[in-house]
Amino acid sequence: MPRSSVLTPFRNPTFRALWGATLVSNLGGLIQAVGAGWMMAQLTPSHGLVALVQSSNTLPIMVFSLIAGALADNFNRRRIMIFAQLFMALVSAALAVCGWLGVLTPWLLLAFTFLIGCGMALFNPSWQASMGDIVNRDDLPSAVSLNSMGFNMMRSLGPAIGGLIVAAAGAAAAFALNALSYVPLTLALARWKPAYPQPKLPPETLGSALGAGLRYVLMSPALLRVMGRGAVFGFAAVSVMALLPLVARDTLGGTALTYGILLGCFGLGAIGGVALNGPLRERLSNEVVVRLAFLGFALAVGALANSALLALSCLALLLAGACWVLALSLFNVTVQLATPRWVVGRALSFYQTATFGGMATGAWVWGALADAQGVGFALCGAGVLLLIGAALGFWLRLAEFSTLDLDPLDRFRAPEPQLEIKPRSGPIMVMVDYLIEPADTDAFLGLMQERRRIRIRDGARQWALLRDLENPRQWTESYHVPTWLDYLRHNQRRTKADAENLDNLRALHRGDAGLPRVHRMIERQTVPPHDDIPPRPVTPEVPGV
Repeated sequence: MPRSSVLTPFRNPTFRALWGATLVSNLGGLIQAVGAGWMMAQLTPSHGLVALVQSSNTLPIMVFSLIAGALADNFNRRRIMIFAQLFMALVSAALAVCGWLGVLTPWLLLAFTFLIGCGMALFNPSWQASMGDIVNRDDLPSAVSLNSMGFNMMRSLGPAIGGLIVAAAGAAAAFALNALSYVPLTLALARWKPAYPQPKLPPETLGSALGAGLRYVLMSPALLRVMGRGAVFGFAAVSVMALLPLVARDTLGGTALTYGILLGCFGLGAIGGVALNGPLRERLSNEVVVRLAFLGFALAVGALANSALLALSCLALLLAGACWVLALSLFNVTVQLATPRWVVGRALSFYQTATFGGMATGAWVWGALADAQGVGFALCGAGVLLLIGAALGFWLRLAEFSTLDLDPLDRFRAPEPQLEIKPRSGPIMVMVDYLIEPADTDAFLGLMQERRRIRIRDGARQWALLRDLENPRQWTESYHVPTWLDYLRHNQRRTKADAENLDNLRALHRGDAGLPRVHRMIERQTVPPHDDIPPRPVTPEVPGV
């Protein structure tokens, strides 16, 4: 795809306003993270509990992100984001009050950070999926990079500011500032009036939506590779964030300010990663960029594990921050560009579940290993895993950004049933008849292999391809869907990128009618007398596959 300037999305006033508001929200969240991490270090000597502060933030994203993704694809994303912001503001305010009253315990602190993580789990899929509602497809990589840059700009400032606030006024002040930081983004979202397309069908039920999202991901090898690499990277790379309070306190003998400086260096490195992102992608493939990110982070973790000098630790964190952004922003953009809009929230939530699930698990594992063998040993173990993650690229190679047009195909016109059926009526069986010349059989079977993937990806079940024993030119494609509504939804999910397969199949068909014959049937075991009476005269069938 053509490269646009990384600053191009700033020409969009909506993106500009929301991006500026997220800076404030991110700043507050990072100040709160410093307060929570340092307070836990003061409440308990346990390395495991300190590391669990990071897990309590990321575990909800692993657990609830799938549900949030289904909500993002089926309901108004702007309203979901406003609700999430208000929820996090209330939880942060309650945390601040408990901090001032001096009633926080390690487990109560983890409970509050877990609830804030729940709010982020609800917010993130809608926020990331909304990038495609705000900017056009060509500007999406730049918009994602700018979001990363904004977060990491605040990461370079927030921890240092947080360290100063915690040192001067205590952790409760950091929690209170975080509660106030949600206000600007809430107001910016309230002012934004997106033009969402009017849905033609009712929202999916939660179970059906999750099943459709999982099915789409499982039938998309490129997405599976991204999620696998993201899980490995998150599991290993989170060791730095999880153990950094211990590096600051024990290895370097520092204070909350030292911790803030270290986090600030990580954030500065991430800003450098955003600046490098575009030039690297112009010169190198996505896979090479990801391998460099794995290798660079491994080098940084090794240096951090063996450093007793603040300056050397800061340099290591600059490199780690750059590699963090290079990998995660590239994973995120790859998922968004490989996914149509009807399922993008769920695809992003599956990616987040894989990546943040790796982070949540990794934070606990590295914390437990640090308790047993020491912080340096745990960091070295993470570095070895990062080297393995780079080598995985030989088997799980990351694809280039998709250039497929994933907008709705919009060719399908729903037929008018001649029976009194309801949206929930079913099961529905669909059969499509083709007449194929023997010389075209190999080409037809090759197209049908792709057709099967598209059908199952979009919701078909029990797909089969049949050949007539008495007329070998006659082929029948068959599949089932649970209800009539599912059949309509299945056809509306077709994208313009799928049109080539459909057109090529039709070109091979040699029937007199021109288009393959489609049979849509409802399964019946018994038929009540009133159920299958045609309510109106039979009308000509509308072609559609």
